[in-house]
Amino acid sequence: MQRYLVFLSAVFLWAAPVFAQGQASCTAEVEIVDVIGPATVDLLKRVQAFAHSENCGSILLSIDTPGGSLDSTRKIVSMILNSPVPFLCLVAPSGGHAGSAGAIILQACHVNGALSGTNLGAATPILLGQEMGKDLRQKVLNDTTSWLQSLTALRGRNEKFGRDIITEAKAVTAEEALKLGAIDFAGATKAEFLKFAAGRKVKLNDDKHAVTETGELKTYALDARFKVISTIADPQLAYLLFLGSLGLLYFEFTHPGGFVAGLIGGIGLVVALIAMDKLDVEWAGLFLIILGIALLVAEMFLPTFGILGLGGVGAFVLGSIFLFDPAKTGGYQLPLTLILPVALFFCGSLIGISILALRTWKVKKRGAYDDLVGETARVSKVNDASGQHGFIELRGESWKYESPVTLNLNEQVKVVGYHGLVLKVLKEN
Repeated sequence: MQRYLVFLSAVFLWAAPVFAQGQASCTAEVEIVDVIGPATVDLLKRVQAFAHSENCGSILLSIDTPGGSLDSTRKIVSMILNSPVPFLCLVAPSGGHAGSAGAIILQACHVNGALSGTNLGAATPILLGQEMGKDLRQKVLNDTTSWLQSLTALRGRNEKFGRDIITEAKAVTAEEALKLGAIDFAGATKAEFLKFAAGRKVKLNDDKHAVTETGELKTYALDARFKVISTIADPQLAYLLFLGSLGLLYFEFTHPGGFVAGLIGGIGLVVALIAMDKLDVEWAGLFLIILGIALLVAEMFLPTFGILGLGGVGAFVLGSIFLFDPAKTGGYQLPLTLILPVALFFCGSLIGISILALRTWKVKKRGAYDDLVGETARVSKVNDASGQHGFIELRGESWKYESPVTLNLNEQVKVVGYHGLVLKVLKEN
């Protein structure tokens, strides 16, 4: 029995490294580029779901951004602090920078670094396009400074640096940041950073600690959903889109029947609310799909000749892109390979209905007794001495007639029109 246990122990010790190698962790990677905003928040939610579905032990953010929305930055920081796996944040590629919001996010990450040739900092809050009052500016500065200092303290980094990049808009190179203790790593390649991060003990939420695992990079591509939201996320563009949409809706309400203004205004209003982070992307997607279907149905009953239908297809496609939140659906989202064929089917149906409607509109409507016009009949009864009213026999039936001239019994007449159930006739030449 003792020999048997020794044999099993030897087998386990031999197989354990092989098994561990087969279960090697992966690292989910995504690029944080351009302006930080609602699109970035939505993207990171989906990256977290992707990392969970792939069973990755860490998430790598490659940061190259000038900054962005402070509200969106707070949401991203909250996601990082409450993440079940470590976030590894690297200012990359060489020549890139983590300015403003990017520098704040960098301090929240469990392990951070920067490649040579990059810089970070300059995180003083500003109100885009406006001057902040002295009291308001001081309030925002104090709030942001204390928040960032708490992040640097949590990660054991330089608190003074966290204060200076807010109050003095300080910006430094990667090497200077490493000397100041603002980042954990400065080097030449991403691979060096991942090697540095592997095995480091980090603090997760609820005072839990974990050892950082890195492995094969699995890149989460910037998809159509991110590109659409990031395009409209510019604060000035979102503001103009919101006011423009309200103006178009007002025009439609005061001048009904044009449909185009109301259609563009309705879709634009939903998109503007997404851009201003006032409406969840998923709820906006559901609303747009319902709006799209309603417009397609309305196209069948209103003479818009495709205007409502095309708008409905557009709303349907946009809503389908926004519909599913992978963070809530285990990583699932509708692919364009499904969305586009369905949209094309609706569009094809719309074109067919529009063609039929157009043909019907061009054809002159026929009356109920048009086929009687031109027929020859016989006067079967005269009602008065003038002979202008009476009955004629036509196709074995008796019809009332009226004539501008006097008619006699058994005279042949020709039908030239009708009024209600009375046929208009003239003498047969």
